[in-house]
Amino acid sequence: MSRTRIRTQQRSRTFLLALSTVLAVSGGTAVALADEPAGATAAAARVDNPYAGAKAYVNPEWSKKAAAEPGGTAVSSQPTGVWLDRIAAIAGGNGKMGLRQHLDAALQQRAGLVQLVIYNLPGRDCAALASNGELGPTEIDRYKRDYIDPIARILGEAKYANLRIVTTIEIDSLPNLVTNTGGRPTATPACDVMKANGNYVKGVGYALKQLGAVPGVYNYVDAGHHGWIGWDDNFAASAQVFHQAATAEGSTVDNVHGFITNTANYSALKEENFRIGDTVGGRSVRESKWVDWNRYTDELSFAQAFRNQLVSTGFRSDIGMLIDTSRNGWGGTARPTRPGPTTDVDSYVNGGRYDRRIHVGNWCNQSGAGLGERPKAAPAAGIDAYVWMKPPGESDGSSKEIPNDEGKGFDRMCDPTYEGNARNNYSKSGALPNAPVSGHWFSAQFQELLKNAHPAV
Repeated sequence: MSRTRIRTQQRSRTFLLALSTVLAVSGGTAVALADEPAGATAAAARVDNPYAGAKAYVNPEWSKKAAAEPGGTAVSSQPTGVWLDRIAAIAGGNGKMGLRQHLDAALQQRAGLVQLVIYNLPGRDCAALASNGELGPTEIDRYKRDYIDPIARILGEAKYANLRIVTTIEIDSLPNLVTNTGGRPTATPACDVMKANGNYVKGVGYALKQLGAVPGVYNYVDAGHHGWIGWDDNFAASAQVFHQAATAEGSTVDNVHGFITNTANYSALKEENFRIGDTVGGRSVRESKWVDWNRYTDELSFAQAFRNQLVSTGFRSDIGMLIDTSRNGWGGTARPTRPGPTTDVDSYVNGGRYDRRIHVGNWCNQSGAGLGERPKAAPAAGIDAYVWMKPPGESDGSSKEIPNDEGKGFDRMCDPTYEGNARNNYSKSGALPNAPVSGHWFSAQFQELLKNAHPAV
């Protein structure tokens, strides 16, 4: 779909948007021809695709760790997301950069775009203990007052007005309200609580409203991935929950610039050796154990289709999608070069699929994974960018219980010996051993991601 319309709507801050960027339409995408100098105080005009024509910020903390690894300098200059995963991350300290420091560093780099992950909902990630947060299920007021409001104030400071600030809103939250509640086998008591109290919906709505009021902010709501939302009973239902959240707490769909899929996950971008319409011996690939009646085989086809579903549910027709490709390359010597044998549908799918996880529901520190497509603007129809929102080399969770002061628990899905649960059809976890707490540097994983990168580094 052509994405040529430039957004110029005004936001409810105390100043009007300054038309300080000359825009031209090229190849169906709005491309910036001339940006204000870094640090200018006038807000740049809003654009259809914030990634187009913008130099993205390279997080020096991540870059330093990546460059210190053997071979890491090949990718250490790539832009990655900055995770604000607790209140203390806003101010920083104890050797960690805070939000203002990152924004100031972006200005020093003369970057035009910064990527933030807003990730601290009450009762966060009710289905995965490794990424539990600091706020209890009922602490919605603290979430608003001590987390979202300070972030919004900082982003709205005049000296950052010329930055395009992409905010990835609360990964893994809203999809849990669909797939892990009620009478489903995948339900958890914690997710039932968050559905009942409405604080995921309220929190996302509030974040969208407050952050969306800042002229330079582009909100992208997390939309899970194809191996989570791609089934018939999840697809439309998830879009409806997203619309409910986007219109909660005084927000409107105008505060949603788009959605992001596969954040911190491993689903292959394109499965080229088999497609959803293929049949083997009269049996559809949907009947294979791997696909398991899903409607999608990879992230690109899912993201494009889900975009259409979101528009039909009431979101703007010009929303764009992001796909996190930081760890979904699945390259190396084990990458298939042709379809599997046509003896039966399972052999056909398993022999040809790039994604080598034991089960598509596995999400923690996956063995055999590799770096995926490098960050790139406007790579496909309806896709604003491929991004590395999850910094490669940062752990998904510890492989055993490790006491910490970050509110992060131990999830057995990060334990290599775990035999699974209903959410991965009782399969082995496929996780790497000796992993640290989520967000901490995991050297062995980074080395494996480099080795299995596709495209290769």
